[in-house]
Amino acid sequence: MTDRIDALLQVKRTALNARVYRQELLASNIANADTPNYKARDIDFKDALEGALAGRTEGSLNLARTSARHLGSESSQAFGGAAKYRTEFQPNVDGNTVNMDVERAAFADNAIQMEAMLTFIRGDLSTLQMAMASQ
Repeated sequence: MTDRIDALLQVKRTALNARVYRQELLASNIANADTPNYKARDIDFKDALEGALAGRTEGSLNLARTSARHLGSESSQAFGGAAKYRTEFQPNVDGNTVNMDVERAAFADNAIQMEAMLTFIRGDLSTLQMAMASQ
């Protein structure tokens, strides 16, 4: 039963993880707006999601674990290879490529998309809850 629930939520869970990773990148860009030579990074959400669903981890290292005591990779690293440097038309004099208007707009848009994904997941879970309560 739990494998069916997991399969139902897999795409939405993966999409939400990609949105969370993008939000972290955008927050990092905003936090480093005054850092000299900082290069703004972002992911192409569609490509990152397609790659994660297909099992591709672009740019990440798949290291062999030769001991049970070795640490595994974190889930956010699945999207780490999808992060690209954002090209800016007019970088700052200090080499920083963060454009606060672009970053704020992307951050707000991504937050709205995250909220929508959470709403869809809540809807799926409430449907499952109603189905289990009727039995």
